[in-house]
Amino acid sequence: AIRMIVLLHAYQKGFSALQVALMFTLYELAGVLTNLAAGVAGAKWGIQCTLVTGLSLQLVAYGLLFGWQDDWSQTEAIIYVTVAQMFGGIAKDLTKLGGKTVTKLVTPAEQSTRLFKLVSLLTGWKNSLKGVGYFLGSALISVSYELALGVMMGLVLAALPFAIFGLDRSLGTTKKKNYSLSDVFVMNNHNLNWLSFARCFLFASRDFWFEVPLPFFLRSPRCEGLGVDTCTSDDDCGSGAACSDGICRNLNTGGGCGGFGWGRVVVGAILASYIVLYGQIQSWSPQLVLGPLKQTPPNKLTEVLWGLINCIPTLVLSAVFWSYASEPIEEDYTTPLAIWLMTAVVCFAGIFAVNSSVHSFLVVFYAKEDKVATSVGFYYMSNACGRLLGTLGSGVLYTYVGEEINDSSGPDAVAGIAACFV
Repeated sequence: AIRMIVLLHAYQKGFSALQVALMFTLYELAGVLTNLAAGVAGAKWGIQCTLVTGLSLQLVAYGLLFGWQDDWSQTEAIIYVTVAQMFGGIAKDLTKLGGKTVTKLVTPAEQSTRLFKLVSLLTGWKNSLKGVGYFLGSALISVSYELALGVMMGLVLAALPFAIFGLDRSLGTTKKKNYSLSDVFVMNNHNLNWLSFARCFLFASRDFWFEVPLPFFLRSPRCEGLGVDTCTSDDDCGSGAACSDGICRNLNTGGGCGGFGWGRVVVGAILASYIVLYGQIQSWSPQLVLGPLKQTPPNKLTEVLWGLINCIPTLVLSAVFWSYASEPIEEDYTTPLAIWLMTAVVCFAGIFAVNSSVHSFLVVFYAKEDKVATSVGFYYMSNACGRLLGTLGSGVLYTYVGEEINDSSGPDAVAGIAACFV
């Protein structure tokens, strides 16, 4: 929810895709460092400590976002929001560590298939709830920015008692004494190192188009008529555009033009549906993977297969979008392009869910039982590195690949998102 609240609020204020990506820089970078430190913290002080600390810092992040002022310059806003988001990034990964660690601790070593199902179920439902957050954030901010932040703080406060009173303080602690940060870098675990390296690119492949470019594209208006057509009211201009000084103009030239001009609630619902679908398929991936491929449990060959399949939807989308960006098209291409986009995104969600599920199982499976918290922390550090790479890279590509149409429209968003899909 915090990502959607910040992104959609920033879009409405005229920030470009690259500027919004910069706002998420410390959010993702904090995830890299937090996953390292959280592994040590979980091993020393237990999962309850990391979970309660994470929830508390989430309250700090939401509280700071209340201070975002309309009269600030864009530079001041970017710096302030980036720092506020840093606390949200720390909170997210402190919270995530507990869920992934507990599955290993409560499952006997010989029950690999049960561990796969448990990890998939927990990870899938976590992502489905994340999808609910995407929609809630988008729906609430369409009413009020302050309302969206307040409701989210209330939900975090409701979760705190369960973390404080429902978990054993010793859960997740290691028997080894004098645990240090250097122990997180499990260089002697060959399988975990390669899996972590692969995880970085897996999540970068998604965030290069999903986190910033997709919502920006869905919000951006058609290019035709912007800066040219005369008007007397916003109704005379296309969706996502506004009438200013008698001319139709893009509400956010930094967000480009060429998209669908859909509202915040619709955009949030689409992104939320992707996350919920992804989460539910992830929950059922043991049945999808174990049955047809007869892998009980899955191994590295299973992951290689699904990793290669994962490339197909974005390759198709890049070809489709480049074909629309290569030459001007007079007729309204919203419907055919939307069908291509939604179909490929659904396919990507399903394939990516199986990929992520197999990855999540393998890291917990490969982790040594007395180092499970640090192993998971090291692995998700790579996850955060991939997200950081994807977020920043997508901001640059989306903002600068498309040619500037005119001062009232901004760059070609179709070419921008096509480059992100590549």
